[in-house]
Amino acid sequence: MAKRPSREEALDYHARHPPGKIGVVPTKPSRSQADLSLAYTPGVAEPCRQIEANPDDVFEYTNRANTVAVVTNGSAVLGLGDIGPAASKPVMEGKSVLFKQFGDVNAVDLEVDTDDPEEFIATVENIEPTYGGINLEDITAPECFQIEEALAESLDIPVFHDDQHGTAIIGGAALLNALELADKRIQDVDVVFSGAGAAAIACADFFQALGAREENIVMCDSSGVIHTDREDVNEYKAQYARETDDRDLADAMQEADVFIGVSVGGIVSQDMVASMAEDPIVMAMANPDPEIAWEEAHEVREDLIMATGRSDYPNQVNNVLGFPFIFRGALDVRATTINTEMKIAAAEALADLAREDVPDHVASAYGEERLSFGRDYLIPKPLDRRVLLWVAPAVARAAIETGVTRREIDIEGYVEELERRQGKAREMMRIVLNKAKRDPKRVVFAEGEDPTIIRAAARLQEEGYAQPVLLGERERIEEILDELELDAKLDIVDPVKDERADPYAEHLYEQRQRKGVTRNEAHRMIGDPNYFGSVMVDRGDADVFMSGRTTHYPDALRPALRVIGTRPDTDKVSGVYMMTFEDEAYFFADTTVNIDPSSEDLAEISLQAAEVARRFNVDPRVALLSFSDFGSTTHPLTRRVHRAAELVKERAPDLEVDGEMQADTALVEDILQETYHFSDLAGSANTLIFPNLESGNIGYKLLQRLADAEATGPILVGTDRPVMILQRGDSMEDVVDLAAIAVVDAQNDGDGF
Repeated sequence: MAKRPSREEALDYHARHPPGKIGVVPTKPSRSQADLSLAYTPGVAEPCRQIEANPDDVFEYTNRANTVAVVTNGSAVLGLGDIGPAASKPVMEGKSVLFKQFGDVNAVDLEVDTDDPEEFIATVENIEPTYGGINLEDITAPECFQIEEALAESLDIPVFHDDQHGTAIIGGAALLNALELADKRIQDVDVVFSGAGAAAIACADFFQALGAREENIVMCDSSGVIHTDREDVNEYKAQYARETDDRDLADAMQEADVFIGVSVGGIVSQDMVASMAEDPIVMAMANPDPEIAWEEAHEVREDLIMATGRSDYPNQVNNVLGFPFIFRGALDVRATTINTEMKIAAAEALADLAREDVPDHVASAYGEERLSFGRDYLIPKPLDRRVLLWVAPAVARAAIETGVTRREIDIEGYVEELERRQGKAREMMRIVLNKAKRDPKRVVFAEGEDPTIIRAAARLQEEGYAQPVLLGERERIEEILDELELDAKLDIVDPVKDERADPYAEHLYEQRQRKGVTRNEAHRMIGDPNYFGSVMVDRGDADVFMSGRTTHYPDALRPALRVIGTRPDTDKVSGVYMMTFEDEAYFFADTTVNIDPSSEDLAEISLQAAEVARRFNVDPRVALLSFSDFGSTTHPLTRRVHRAAELVKERAPDLEVDGEMQADTALVEDILQETYHFSDLAGSANTLIFPNLESGNIGYKLLQRLADAEATGPILVGTDRPVMILQRGDSMEDVVDLAAIAVVDAQNDGDGF
């Protein structure tokens, strides 16, 4: 359970310089007079004239297409009540942070100092030209209904009251999956609400859009059940008045299938939960204290399916799963509204995603070994990066299909665009994954009984990136598949029982008989999946060999080198890491294999690293690093690097390469141009060759930890057939990425990735 911050910690966080949580960051350069003349006068006049002539061009030439206003009057702040506009600003700034963090949407908070709905409406209408969407937040009911309805009617951009529709959409996704687990149909279930405010009414309306029947919904407010004999309800509550003898929440919950709590903590007793129907679904979403505590509810019902609004329990109905991604999809097709079809698409996408295999990084972020669809995992976690890739396209597609867009997009290409928003690493890997998918190759995994490898194999097969082969005992692998609830039909080979064991052993004996291996030893060794898999690839029965997740790197690499060996044009292999930052990608070599390389070795490593860059569609600019700049220090170590650079230039005259040079010289273009204008590098280097394994390993790990760089690798290059040696403990995503990289290598006949 996460530690709740103290009052002092929270105040210090917000007061720390600069105060608040958001700022403005220019998106275009403004370092020179030329830059300023484009950013402001006189250059700014051109887009102004263009927009005047064609108003829709404002989306092309300004930030409007990616900017949302988070608007409130502070009259109903969650957990705090009517605290007014100024006091609500920290909450609205926080909302803006979430927009940017999860959906890459620029959001600006606007606190409006009025309780008059008409004044509020007029204020928002007057600022419409600035924004691509309006997110209404923390406005009291029933005024919030009036405000949203009026703005949705008058504005030509999406208007979304998150307190209503966000809760409804996320709750709807959880309900769809809970009903699936309970084996119940939405049109048949009886639903009881505690609470009759904005969120409750929006949830009830949305559940009907998903298929629930109006007559099966009972709503309770602070006075009890809303029934037809009551005269103290407003027009919005009145639509849920029922002809019923039930008068309080306890009455309504008897034999109910679903309870939805959007009210106050502690209002539901254990007896109430005990009175519900078989496999009851309870969503107790009051914050910070649910209508009934998780532990109390489970004490009385073992068949319970439960969600709350809290992050320290499973199944948190958290609005951050909705608004950043819903607006992302709506903005990118320039939608004029967020309609019911778009909301349903978002809920169904979330429900579907929860049934997918959950990435290891998500489980790790929440302190779990593994997450899988079930009663304690109904909806995705907010930190699951895939939510953007599932929800935004679903919303965009629904907007296009219902005709509420100014712009149509190719959805498949749009998913790749969204991946680019998630960082350079995913953008770069998408290049490789697309290449792998064109011609998937057979990838044999020595550690076929490892659950992570099995999950990766299932993903590779499902996505069409590779044809995986698992080495291991068939019964054990099939048992793990059942435990993981994977229905993948994977190719399984047992090295001990396979009919190829004897000919493979003879193949191994022929290779190693003059290197100390007897025929009997070869037959014994072939039972080792590392040797069996290596021979499998060497004989052409598979295209790629992978191992190493459960063993030390040298132990996994050694059999592959003994059997598969190096390419005819080299006697060295090396390890390359792709290091990605926010907007840049660099290739580091050698980081895993050669401890103290010679000049000839460094030249080979440089050529291999350049080939890796090319496979990622990057034109390599190679810098051989040292503590000297072009002879500034004479030492055997610097001379070795200098000689390596000369060898590379001789062997690859068209390659941009230079050295020896210091790291900052290689990376800062101004230093190269002003101090070392004679350098053969036309720009800053993107492929960095370290003088030895010690420096390469230290370098990539420092950047990974201190600069939050994402490391993809190690990519093993130089083997005669594609081989990938994993790092111990690699995640399922790491395995998939490296397998795809190896497939692309195999597509090129193993001539180096």
